[in-house]
Amino acid sequence: MKSESAPYDKQASSYDRTWRRYIARTLGFLKASISLRSSDRILDIACGTGEFERLILNEHPNQQMIGIDISEKMLHFAREKCSGYPNAAFLKADASALPFPDDSFDLVISANSLHYFDNPSASIAEMRRVLLPRGSLVILDWCKDYLLCRCFDFFFRWIERGYQSCYTQRDLQRSLEAAGFAVQSTRKIKLGSIFWGHMIAVAVPKKNPKMLNRSSQSPQRMN
Repeated sequence: MKSESAPYDKQASSYDRTWRRYIARTLGFLKASISLRSSDRILDIACGTGEFERLILNEHPNQQMIGIDISEKMLHFAREKCSGYPNAAFLKADASALPFPDDSFDLVISANSLHYFDNPSASIAEMRRVLLPRGSLVILDWCKDYLLCRCFDFFFRWIERGYQSCYTQRDLQRSLEAAGFAVQSTRKIKLGSIFWGHMIAVAVPKKNPKMLNRSSQSPQRMN
């Protein structure tokens, strides 16, 4: 995740309104794609204004959730939105240096944010570190396998401050495996838009500690 928060701070007050349909489609799809236990502790990487937390907590008000983001202004809106849920917390943090002990979460989520990470492989390795051995990771992001995504990827690198790159389905799978994950499922989807093609991957920690040690020490960078 890019350490400079200014581009995201600037969008914070209008983000939910500007991207209302996009947020509803993508996060609604993500919510429908996961199953939760009441005891699960969830970490949302790059949570933005906390809309995913709001969706979950409206149905599961006692769910333990933590959202992290580098934009304090985004987090301000997330805290306001979820102020009625004392079991939800929002912290300013970078995805590549998560401020949590090893084996802290049952479920780690990253939605619509991987294309902004300046070191995605390090961030995925951090997600692996904080995930419990029995836990799961779900990543939803743009997919470069789609032609229009490749075109927009080229232009966004020039015109949008903070944008890094989107990736192919195979890129994501390789990065997950290098970080010590076993990929349970991965697929490409169109979520009601002619412009954006997405991919979703579900992964669990491999049971080989040597693999984890290697990936944590020298994560392979996504290209």
